[in-house]
Amino acid sequence: MNQGAELNVTEASSINEQEMMQYIADKTKASQANISLVLKHEQAYINKAHENVKGEVDIDGDDLADYILSRKDVKLDELTVEGILDAEMDYLMEKGHAGYVD
Repeated sequence: MNQGAELNVTEASSINEQEMMQYIADKTKASQANISLVLKHEQAYINKAHENVKGEVDIDGDDLADYILSRKDVKLDELTVEGILDAEMDYLMEKGHAGYVD
């Protein structure tokens, strides 16, 4: 993820979770359990963020990674967490669900 990049994520209701998990696993070689753990904490972080008038949430990637790494049940290194988040973002961008804010 770009240092200090902000993400713009739209409603995720039409995302194929199984396909996304497989995509992330293929790109990162992380286990399904680790991917699920990172995505669970990411969702909690996003749920606390405020939506703009378009219903979108802007997330600072560095803040998100720091938040996930600070969770007691996360025993992963920063590179692994960022790899999972980057792969997820790649998937979401390919599917038109997210993009980077300039």
